[in-house]
Amino acid sequence: MTSKKNLGQTRAIILIYSPDQPGLVAAVSDFISINHGNILYLEQHVDRQNHIFFMRVEWDLENFLIPREKIEDYFQTLYAQKLQLTFRLYFSDDIPRMALFVSKHSHCLFDILARYTAGEWNVELPIIISNHEDLRWVAEKFGIDFHVFDVKKDNKAEIEAQQIALLKEKKIDFIVLARYMQIVSENFINQYPNKIINIHHSFLPAFVGAKPYHAAYERGVKIIGATSHYVTTDLDAGPIIEQDVTRISHKNSVEDLVQRGKDLEKIVLSRAIESHINRRILVYRNRTILFS
Repeated sequence: MTSKKNLGQTRAIILIYSPDQPGLVAAVSDFISINHGNILYLEQHVDRQNHIFFMRVEWDLENFLIPREKIEDYFQTLYAQKLQLTFRLYFSDDIPRMALFVSKHSHCLFDILARYTAGEWNVELPIIISNHEDLRWVAEKFGIDFHVFDVKKDNKAEIEAQQIALLKEKKIDFIVLARYMQIVSENFINQYPNKIINIHHSFLPAFVGAKPYHAAYERGVKIIGATSHYVTTDLDAGPIIEQDVTRISHKNSVEDLVQRGKDLEKIVLSRAIESHINRRILVYRNRTILFS
């Protein structure tokens, strides 16, 4: 089973941020054009409050003069050092490998697997990890390896070491917590900085605990939503990737709120995953720049 798309000619993608200064767009464009690259996409943004420049460029490598294995060194030496550019370089034929972490809730898992098997995403999904057996049948139905780790308070460090070893063995590039009801440790997060994507309702911090929709119903909330973000050591406070909301009223039951919340979680998480796979996210401090 695979979700690889036929994307044609290999493209290079570069994400950049730097202190704002004149000539940055011209300099990056010049690097590509003088080496016979064809720019397919270019978007830039200036944070005028902090005077920071952000940019994403994608170009065709078919006639590019610099061998792909030397592009990063050339760009670093000739442009990045002089212009104080911080950058990440990617190639479209480097297919990211994703791992899913789940517990008992299946709505996000099914949505992700549907998109994956339909070939919507240029990604590989070799493994699903859980702390419960409940969703094994789903993984088996889709032909994906399923591993259960019995996580307890007194064995968390040991279990996470085993999980990290498995992720390294499977050459995982990023992780999606698809309603994984465990808090991951600082050590685990540091293994995958800005590469762990989480999803949760948007009631935080007002409604915490196991039944936020019940609490929201009792308060008569008028909007419910979902938030997807990168995981950091500050619980549920990492850089936000995607959010969405829907209006509700006194006519809606708790069950309505839960179901609408699940629908939002699926949509918001899938948007976040797609943006990450397509290298459209640039993280700066605790914010994301999400290119179109």
